[in-house]
Parts: sequence; C-alpha cells; structure tokens
Amino acid sequence: MTRPTPSTTPPTTPPHLGTGGRCTLVGAGPGDPELLTLKALKAIQAATVLLVDDLVSDAIVAHASPTARIVYVGKRGGCKSTPQAFIEKLMLMAVNEGENVVRLKGGDPFIFGRGGEEVEHLRAAGVQVTVINGITAGLAGLTSLGAPLTHREHAHGVVFVTGHAKPGDAGTDWRQLAATARDAKLTLVIYMGVSGAATIEQELLTGLPSDTPVAVIQHASLPHQRHAITTLGDLHGTITREGLASPSVIVVGDVVRGVAAAAHPMEAPQQAVRRG
Repeated sequence: MTRPTPSTTPPTTPPHLGTGGRCTLVGAGPGDPELLTLKALKAIQAATVLLVDDLVSDAIVAHASPTARIVYVGKRGGCKSTPQAFIEKLMLMAVNEGENVVRLKGGDPFIFGRGGEEVEHLRAAGVQVTVINGITAGLAGLTSLGAPLTHREHAHGVVFVTGHAKPGDAGTDWRQLAATARDAKLTLVIYMGVSGAATIEQELLTGLPSDTPVAVIQHASLPHQRHAITTLGDLHGTITREGLASPSVIVVGDVVRGVAAAAHPMEAPQQAVRRG
C-alpha cells in the first residue's frame, strides 16, 4: 500500500461546527492486527476518514471500509513528520464536514501518542472525542519474550518514559530516575530512546549497577521483530553492534533476567541474543 506524503499547507477557511461529525482516537496496538481490541476494530471499520500514523501497519489499515478516505500523517522520531498543528486542523475540518473520523495511532493514544494534545484541541472547538485504548509497545515487547513488567520479587512497579525530549525541554532527569528505580524496585520502559542510548546509559549508571539487565525490542509484535538482551553497561554498544533502530523500546530492570536465563541458562546476561 503506497503512503502518500500529505501536504503541510493548512486549510485557510475554518469550517463551521454542528454538522454531525464525530472523532475517535483509536490505539492500533504495537502492530500485530490480532492484538487490536474488538472496539478498535469496529471503529476502524465504521470510519469514513482515517488519519493514520506512520507506525500503524498496513494489515491494520486493511480493516477500513473500501469507501473510507485514508490520510497518512506520519510521525516518527528522526524522520520528516506531519506538523502536529496541521493534523489537528485536518481532524477538526473532517469532523465539521460531518465525517466519522478515526485518528489511528500506534500503541495507545495516551502513552506518548499526543492523544492528550489532540483531545484538548478538539474539545476546545466544541467536539467531543472518544478514546479507545490499545496495547502499548512497551508491554507487548517484553511479553513477547516471556517476561512481565512487574513481579512481586523483582519489580514493584513500572515507569513509562520517553527518551526523546520536546525541543526546548530539558527532558528526563535520568540520574534521579535511576535512583528512584533502584530504591523502589521499578522497571523502566523507555520509548524513543535508541538515538540517545549513549547518554541514557551514562546517566542511569549513576544510580543503577552496570550489570542491570536490559532488553531492546525493535518492531514489537511484528513478524520482523528483533531483540537483544544485554546489560546497562553495554546498552549503547549492543544497539550499535546489533544494528537496532527505531521503533524500539528499551526495558531496564531485574524482570529481564528471566529472558536471559530462558535463552541461555548457563550464560551471563551480558550475552546478546537476537531473533530475526
């Protein structure tokens, strides 16, 4: 399926409210179409307009009605992206034209999906929005390796955090987070962290041991998923050697030890493991 590059010229004439359109933010999950919720599937099938993120697989978009208008509004770190303001204008314009709009997002709309921004924008314009959750990649990725994010003995909680700061934002205080994760026995799930892995590794090592196990999962849940099991002290080196890239999630914490033990019972977790 060819994905056209949308124009970034915003509509010049604001549409009028009250034409009976509606909008639903739908989480498409990590990529495997079988991980869609029934509610998400029904919303996709009923949509007359779908605004689709770059990370949503073609197999999921294929569930749309043949008569639906599909607009790809790609957003991926490090790549040319459709401006967020333009996406919000498209959503509002389609709703005001009476369309049944589905904003289709990879993972979950409210976990690093900018769903909160879009809901605020639409509500400010008088549009009510429905949100349908999806399985987030941080959960699906580690689950695919047979390990949990929390465990009564190894992790009392989990933190979802972005490794990609908004321009002008100082971003995550990794040193403080490392100390908190150590003291509270937390699993760290880092999204969009591959490009900043060297800094993340260096900063987390101020509070966590270098042998803390780490999993890096690329293309979680998809047939071409790849992963590596390593340690915090070799996080950046492993990503470089294995050629892992975006979209990937990085999971840091003792829950990952079970993955390494299952893959190589007699080896230390420093041994990288790959799956093609």
